Amino acid sequence: MKKIIFTLLTIFSLTTTIQAEAQTDITCEQTGWSVNIGSIADFVKMYHAGHYLIWPREENVITWTATDNQGNLIVQETIIDSSDFSFNHSVPTTDIIHISAELNNQAAGISGCYIEDVLFWEQTEVTPGVFSYSWALLNGNTPTTLGGQDNQLLDVTITSTLIDAYIELKSANSYTLSIYDKRGRSVKKKRITTQTNRMPVGDLPPGMYFVRMVNDQNASKTIKIIKK
Repeated sequence: MKKIIFTLLTIFSLTTTIQAEAQTDITCEQTGWSVNIGSIADFVKMYHAGHYLIWPREENVITWTATDNQGNLIVQETIIDSSDFSFNHSVPTTDIIHISAELNNQAAGISGCYIEDVLFWEQTEVTPGVFSYSWALLNGNTPTTLGGQDNQLLDVTITSTLIDAYIELKSANSYTLSIYDKRGRSVKKKRITTQTNRMPVGDLPPGMYFVRMVNDQNASKTIKIIKK
């Protein structure tokens, strides 16, 4: 009987080891994140799936950064062996929050697994006339390995965030402009130069949209607009 128990324990131990080793083969692109449904107006809780997918878990190091739409730092924190990150803030729900996370696990060979997105205050109609509110991710971006990324804010200005027929822009540089609806779906995209500094949006339905601008050096800026 003792020999049988010892054999079973050995098999279990080997199986666990094999599973753990196999999970070190998870790539950066297979990890992701989400916003906890308990997030409220002045408090956000994030969850990073990479901590559970990449072994050994105790070697996972995630650096979280949140900034407001002007690039001011809200919080930056490095967390070891945990998938959760939460923070309080004073950003109004009419604005957006830029958030990023970089995961490193030396033992698993994961280095610079980077993901960034925009949080916005989402209104969801649960039943007719009854709404729930929470911070939500705009794009749900897939993580990518860092490779000389420049995450500085792009120097561009939108003259008004209340839009009718055109988005009027001011910038000394060229960049790519993309417009997303509140579900993160791309609805328009255009290359903007100093000679073409407006984007027609008269065909878009009224509502809330996000304008994301990225130049050739990967500097970016995201602004929330309201289409009349």
